[in-house]
Amino acid sequence: MAGSHEDEIYSTMFTSLKHPVRRKILRMLASKPMTFMEMVEELGVSSPNLTYHLESLGELISKMDNDRYKLSSFGVATVGAMKGIEEVKTEPKRSSAAFTWKIVSTAFLIAVVLLASFAALQFNSINDLTTAQQSLSEQIQRLQTYGAGSDKVLSFFKNVTKLDTTVYTVSLDDNEVVWRTDIGGVSEETLKYTLKSNFNNLNIDMRFRNNHFSRYDLHMIESTPMFSQTQPSDVLQNAKFNLGRYKAYSGDDYLTQMSNILDTVTRVENDQELIDGNLKLQISTLAGTVKFSWMYTDNEIDYQTKGLQMIFQNNILTTMTDGYFLYTVGNTNLAVSREQAIEIAKNHVKTLTYNIEGQQVSGFTVADEPISVQLVPHTRGNSVALVPYWYVELSLNQIYAGGRNVVTVGIYADTSKVSDVQMLSTSTSTETTG
Repeated sequence: MAGSHEDEIYSTMFTSLKHPVRRKILRMLASKPMTFMEMVEELGVSSPNLTYHLESLGELISKMDNDRYKLSSFGVATVGAMKGIEEVKTEPKRSSAAFTWKIVSTAFLIAVVLLASFAALQFNSINDLTTAQQSLSEQIQRLQTYGAGSDKVLSFFKNVTKLDTTVYTVSLDDNEVVWRTDIGGVSEETLKYTLKSNFNNLNIDMRFRNNHFSRYDLHMIESTPMFSQTQPSDVLQNAKFNLGRYKAYSGDDYLTQMSNILDTVTRVENDQELIDGNLKLQISTLAGTVKFSWMYTDNEIDYQTKGLQMIFQNNILTTMTDGYFLYTVGNTNLAVSREQAIEIAKNHVKTLTYNIEGQQVSGFTVADEPISVQLVPHTRGNSVALVPYWYVELSLNQIYAGGRNVVTVGIYADTSKVSDVQMLSTSTSTETTG
């Protein structure tokens, strides 16, 4: 139907305008058509990275017969909207409300340009136009609803991490909202803060999904943070206090079971593992870093993504993530064994043709023994439901352009279907796991 097609284009436009690399691609193609390699060199990104962004641009771009990419009519309309927005002088963001108003204004401007494009191309009937306007209205409503707000962030600083915000000047450096169509259309907001004082500076990255806390990353630039109360010298006690405060902040019921299982721990040891029903707690230590990881477990499969994690470096909470509230378990069907996954991966690579630096390459061979084989449950399609997923990493028998000497193969363990293949260099392959 025309209405669903327009909705897809709207979603692509919103997603594209929120990512700086995709905005740059649109600007480049507005000047002239370009080949894949010309864009790689101009952007300074890897080929897989560019491929991902080109696929995300969807119907905003098209590929010509001479292998050059150009803007589609919708891409031209999008660039027109970008230019209109960039000509408007705005004050620096001071609050979540100001940011939301800016996004709403942007949404209306995009709507005007896109609807004009549809009219010019005679793509819409009156009924289609009404549907498109209703869809846009729903998008704007979501934008206004999902902002985390400065109060919620500052409350996390004060009440969970116990940072002494009275001695810091807190400034919001960046705020971005996107819809993650790969995980069920979740609204994802990322915020970057700088905390400055006379004694030290901190950078903090925050992430909220559907207005629920999702991630906290602390980067210490100078010295250690200043807290509003004395921190426990014991990392286990520190973890218990932080989890208890997060429970009070969040109010989620699953945190009670997590607290209960942590309370049974009397001292921190490496490679500890405790299970309470479908909840597993793993504790690991390495050179001053202690990691506490809670996760859903079933049928001997650990669904790490549906979990909560706290990482302490020298007894300071530097990372905290929570995906337990968001993800669900799709199934626990492990139809493919570890050995079968390795064979499926090897056989797939033998028949693989892969684009490396703009060249189609085939005839790959791999080492007999895999580098690693991990069972990492993964989402499938536009969903937050996790299903068993093998991640197999193999050594290539030669080094290809860009230093690529490793191939990774993702296989759904309930269907044996190969989902994703990436050619990587040894230096980057470990970054993709998990």
